[in-house]
Amino acid sequence: MWIFLGIVAALALYALLTYNRLVALRQRVGQAFADIDVQLKQRHDLIPNLVETVKGYAAHERSTLEDVVQARNAAISAQGPGQMAAAENALTASLGRLIALGEAYPDLKANANFQQLQSELSDIENKIAASRRFFNNAVQEYNTGIQQMPAALFAAPLGFTHKDYFDLGETRTQVEQVPQVKF
Repeated sequence: MWIFLGIVAALALYALLTYNRLVALRQRVGQAFADIDVQLKQRHDLIPNLVETVKGYAAHERSTLEDVVQARNAAISAQGPGQMAAAENALTASLGRLIALGEAYPDLKANANFQQLQSELSDIENKIAASRRFFNNAVQEYNTGIQQMPAALFAAPLGFTHKDYFDLGETRTQVEQVPQVKF
């Protein structure tokens, strides 16, 4: 009888410790996603200033400016990692076209405000990349935790479900391409 109670108590303790570990992993994923959200909000706040600066120099590039504004609005309203990643990828593409206008307009490229905004945007992009790596690492640890035995036996009934990565999606091929250098 005492042996049976000891085994039941050990199993209950193990289940409790495993549950607490899974809760901690889920909280880490949430915190990592919140870190990405902070960086994205800073990026979204910077974009109107960048658009206004470009408007003064490249007023006839209206479609590019409208694309950036629409992509920003879509990114702000996106929910969840999947939608946010897709919206942010579209925003990144439209921002690339906006920054490219600096090459076409030397006066814009020389503008101190444009240079400062471009520098801030570059800094934020680096922070977003670091936050994505942290988030994806947290998701990987969480997903592994809920799939390992014996936690896998009771993870799903207790509400622990698979989390999605903040993936680059189609732009992954662009990021992974090695730049060609020609002389």
